[in-house]
Amino acid sequence: MADSSKSSAAIPSATEGTKNSSQFVGFQIADQEYAFRIEQVQEIVMLDRVTKTPQVPDYCEGVSNLRGSIIPIINLRTLFGLEPIAAEAETRTIVVKVSERTMGCTVDAVSQVVRIPDDCIQPAPDPVTANGAEYITGFAKLDGRLVVLLDIDKLLDVQQLNQIRQASTGREESASLPKPPE
Repeated sequence: MADSSKSSAAIPSATEGTKNSSQFVGFQIADQEYAFRIEQVQEIVMLDRVTKTPQVPDYCEGVSNLRGSIIPIINLRTLFGLEPIAAEAETRTIVVKVSERTMGCTVDAVSQVVRIPDDCIQPAPDPVTANGAEYITGFAKLDGRLVVLLDIDKLLDVQQLNQIRQASTGREESASLPKPPE
């Protein structure tokens, strides 16, 4: 089976630089900016083929062959309850490691790797986390923009995925994410 990525960009590991800042990979879904900690990102790819799988939640686009490893592909736009759109030139898949599992997250665009000073990060307010959004670790204020900082481990936990989808659509998902081969 051929490799399903057209091109990829390895993410550099975070360097020791400023002690009071952290590096993030910024991305966009609709008109909102989000970011994952760089330590949790393996690479960014443009997938040319995703194989559909039956009886999975609609946010699971299917699986893809990434250099010989079959990984599930989660569409974050659909997971967050937004209208799906066709892949465009800027569409990317952020490959992340969640516990011992590798997964892909489809986003509208990847903006940049950015170092965010700790004093620009504010924790998520209680009303946000109290309603089940514990996958939001905080908000960063950058040049007049508000970036939502996400915790990949919590966001892409299988039980959490179903809860996020339920909250965003108001309906229950009976299927769960397929477990990739070991």
